[in-house]
Amino acid sequence: MKQYLKYVKPYLVSFIVGPCLMIVEVLGEVLMPYFMSRIINEGVAGRNIPYIIGIGVTMILTAFLMMAGGIGGAYFGAKGAISFAADVRRDAFLKIQKFSFANIDKFSTGSLVTRLTNDITQMQNLVNMALRMMLRAPGMLIGAVIMAVMMNPKLAMVILMVVPLLALAIFSIVRVAFPRFDIMQKKLDRVNSGIQEALTNVRVIKSFVRGNYEEEKFSEANQDLKEASLSAFRVMILMMPVMTLAMNLTVLAVVWFGGNQVIAGGMQVGDLTAFITYITQILMSLMMLSMVLLQSSRAIASAKRVQAVLNEEIDLTDDCASRKDLQVQKGKIEFKNVSFRYYKDNHEKVLDNISFVVNPGETIGIIGSTGCGKTSLVQMIPRLYDADEGEVLVDGINVKEYSLQHLRNGVGMVLQKNVLFSGTIEENLQWGDESASEDMVSAAARAAQAEEFINSFTDGYDTELGQGGVNVSGGQKQRLCIARALLKKPKILILDDSTSAVDTATESKIRESFSTTLKETTKVIIAQRITSVMEADKVIVMDEGKIVGEGKHEELLKGCEAYQEIYYSQMDKEDA
Repeated sequence: MKQYLKYVKPYLVSFIVGPCLMIVEVLGEVLMPYFMSRIINEGVAGRNIPYIIGIGVTMILTAFLMMAGGIGGAYFGAKGAISFAADVRRDAFLKIQKFSFANIDKFSTGSLVTRLTNDITQMQNLVNMALRMMLRAPGMLIGAVIMAVMMNPKLAMVILMVVPLLALAIFSIVRVAFPRFDIMQKKLDRVNSGIQEALTNVRVIKSFVRGNYEEEKFSEANQDLKEASLSAFRVMILMMPVMTLAMNLTVLAVVWFGGNQVIAGGMQVGDLTAFITYITQILMSLMMLSMVLLQSSRAIASAKRVQAVLNEEIDLTDDCASRKDLQVQKGKIEFKNVSFRYYKDNHEKVLDNISFVVNPGETIGIIGSTGCGKTSLVQMIPRLYDADEGEVLVDGINVKEYSLQHLRNGVGMVLQKNVLFSGTIEENLQWGDESASEDMVSAAARAAQAEEFINSFTDGYDTELGQGGVNVSGGQKQRLCIARALLKKPKILILDDSTSAVDTATESKIRESFSTTLKETTKVIIAQRITSVMEADKVIVMDEGKIVGEGKHEELLKGCEAYQEIYYSQMDKEDA
């Protein structure tokens, strides 16, 4: 947990001033019973009105000081805790942004959301509670014990008998609670993952009439969370009755033994009243400490989960890149005996001994059956994954030698899953170039055959897109994503089956625009339709992670059996 100390240092003033101000409140709480005993013993018993007024004024001033200390302590405690949590959340989010796909696969999306929200909130609550109570509770405990012992050492022996037993009970409860909170947070992960998946895919759920199935699935996860939460909080529920029982029994014992001393003349009534108050303060301070410990058990479980994110070793970095200042200049691509597995302990290769060269400005088509490794292959170029064996070169230099930022700035990608963000169409397109002018945005949209439908909207480029672009069609979404990539003006453009929802006539116009707008850009086109790659400078045919054919359309049609099979099967369908 030393890792979190760096988040304390920037707000050290709050972490020091807050508890110190709480001490002011504690001093007042410890002195108040003493002042009250003086009023009873000397003011009321001696009918000394001026004395009562004097002590009363002192108590009022003390109360105002207590209020100032309490408000100040609460303010600085909240400020320190909120700032601490905000910085932890920021660093955790920044770390996740650096995750490779392999790192993200290790954590579910729902789990990451829980860690950035609920888990960090638990840590914030603990810090806030600690800043308000870490000196207040011990201060009240020590002050009340000292005053009680000074007032009546014999009667104070009652406390010394109760406190150890109470501390043992608290320790046992916390020890049982800690692992249960860890289980509860994991169940919460599952619920959040289910909610996110259901909301993201709500259209698919409705179209397949799977609402009942998803409801049952959620109910099961929700029930598991409920049972785990009850299991954890059932232990916490024991805390208050145990503390209350201890407090009442102790007060009863003090009243019994103290009352006998008052009757015997060995103790004044005011002192007994103050003593009972000190006993209550001692037990209340123990209750505060127990609440801090219980919150700690939950917050520590959360802190470990957040720490797992912060300490996750990122497998794709440019720390060892020897040419970090280098940028992609021409766009030449070369694969040398590249092999790849998604799971390193799996002997089955997704890509097996892949080698080919694409010269700057060329258009290369990649075609093959579903699951043959086409997408995995192109993901090696911007280092979304690293090859297990062999080398991937861009402009004759291993991609590992580039900084990730410069390498990915030189590569534009339109993925199979087209993702748009909440905001206007123009804001989404400017992801390609945030400083792009309106004319540049319009030119990219025209090249992607998107301007016509954009202008058909009432607000044009200012049209607000729903989350994920839900208010545009699949084909429109693809064209917006292509325009976004074109605006980036990359040296290498990768189109991963990105025109599958576009009609052939529109696709042809998009390819035609590439010959002018992207004349010097190397273009890699993955497609299911053979017409999408027929005009490419070179076509690569893949099957089960291997290249089984390479050349122009005419060459492959004569000598590649796999290509022939794809071609004739698609042509026959068109003829039919």
